[in-house]
Amino acid sequence: MRNVLLSCPVAVCLLLSSCGYRSNEKAEDATDTLIVEYEPEQEIKPYPAVQFSSLESLKYEVNVFDSLHSGIIEDLSDLYVDAPGVFTFRGNLLRNADFGGRVKGRPDTLIVNWTFDTESDNRETSVGTWGGGTGWTGQPLYVCWPDSILHRFRRELTGEGYNLFRQEVMFGSLCSRTYFLDFETGKATRPSVDVLNPIKGTASLDPTLNGNLYIGQGVPAVEPIGAMCVNLFQHRITHFFGRDVKAWRGWQAYDSSPVRIGNFLIRPGENGTLYKFMVGESGTLTLHSTLRFRKNNLYGAGGMESSIAIVRNYGVVGDNHGNVVCVDLNTLQPVWYYYLGDDIDASPVIEMEGETPYVYVACEVDRQGPIGTANLAKISVLDGHEVWCLKTTAYKALVGEKHFDGGYYATPLLGKGNCCDRLFVNFVENSPNGAQPGYFVAISKKTGEVLYRVKLRHYAWSSPVFFLNEKDECFVLTADTYGNVYIFDGKSGEELCCHHIGSNFESSPCVVGDQIVVGSRGRTIYKLTVGNRKKS
Repeated sequence: MRNVLLSCPVAVCLLLSSCGYRSNEKAEDATDTLIVEYEPEQEIKPYPAVQFSSLESLKYEVNVFDSLHSGIIEDLSDLYVDAPGVFTFRGNLLRNADFGGRVKGRPDTLIVNWTFDTESDNRETSVGTWGGGTGWTGQPLYVCWPDSILHRFRRELTGEGYNLFRQEVMFGSLCSRTYFLDFETGKATRPSVDVLNPIKGTASLDPTLNGNLYIGQGVPAVEPIGAMCVNLFQHRITHFFGRDVKAWRGWQAYDSSPVRIGNFLIRPGENGTLYKFMVGESGTLTLHSTLRFRKNNLYGAGGMESSIAIVRNYGVVGDNHGNVVCVDLNTLQPVWYYYLGDDIDASPVIEMEGETPYVYVACEVDRQGPIGTANLAKISVLDGHEVWCLKTTAYKALVGEKHFDGGYYATPLLGKGNCCDRLFVNFVENSPNGAQPGYFVAISKKTGEVLYRVKLRHYAWSSPVFFLNEKDECFVLTADTYGNVYIFDGKSGEELCCHHIGSNFESSPCVVGDQIVVGSRGRTIYKLTVGNRKKS
């Protein structure tokens, strides 16, 4: 079995076990161990504390609540890179992780390994009944626990309902509970946690392995609604952050997937506030500072449903009003501002080109009316200048009394291997007559040119993921809102397979080797293996 190293900034050596989660090998409940000696990493220098003239269009306010601590992030390394699993939405701070997806040959089939059904929450809320399963973005998390952590769980968590295994899947559900499953069998590993309100977004597991699972409530079935932390060693809610009376927007939900950087947790809120919490040695959370912002000529703030993307001390986030802001996370002072034009739900994705980071960010057609332009832009993270912007017409579809926005809900996917020159997106076009067509699209990273568009059987909110084979050929898997799961040849756009599996896949998949775990709106969570009928 191939060993995967877990880095720890305070350790000289660490005793751990391997799961092989980055390879195509089947992971086992192994007990093989390895002593790892670490050399100090080269210091990561922060980007400069500058502000560009584009901020003249932005009204903002920074409040510091803890003056005893400077707020400087001393360690700017991406703690998620060496974490033993997939701990946050899209895997890392850049939101561009490949999850380690590997396949053999040319994949052309999907196998259902197991299913798990959540409970259902039938309470009426101000925005409908939410049932069970997972919604947008709803990506499951995956962890392969080291020996020391697994032994601590088994020592401290006693009583009925605990059947702990090395590989664990966890996710928040629309039924207002958080679930924990054995990756191999889909059986519950510990009791679900009642989090009182439906969860739509993706939770985050603290990459320092302090046991903190960060969760955001998405819909107010009961008050208060807010953000919380479940400590897995105690298996209970240990922190709750409720209604913020100083917020510039009244909607207090938290769909964004928060992230840990240095000693801080960065959490965007749908109340228009970016929160910075200090994380104590025992996992306690203390509010350090906040940033609130809005466009100058707009009344009120937009909520942040998308997840922040971070490179060094710069974080890029978008909101419901089309505002894209780069923030110096040391001070929470904005660096630059870009107006994308409409509601941003898809998370920004950052990629390094040499020494320069670029961010891809996309919007919907929501505030523009029944027809508008969905924009996808490539922007320099260092100064906010636009490299290109792809503008595509989309519609707002009316289905009964509800409307569905066109444009981009799914987070873009960076191509790798033989597709490293392109970006993959799911695009919701809709139509004036209420039909809801959607497309799988490949775009040139260099020019923003559309390389091909493949029509899906229905529109897709789920974010695409990729797999590479032994030839470094890139294959893209995505799912739509009618329960279809597709595999495309990333180079040509050829559809290699399409299987109708669930009822509605709004959620994004979590990739482990040649397998995925993904949830549906029909209560069911699936583990699938990407296969090849022609064995090679």
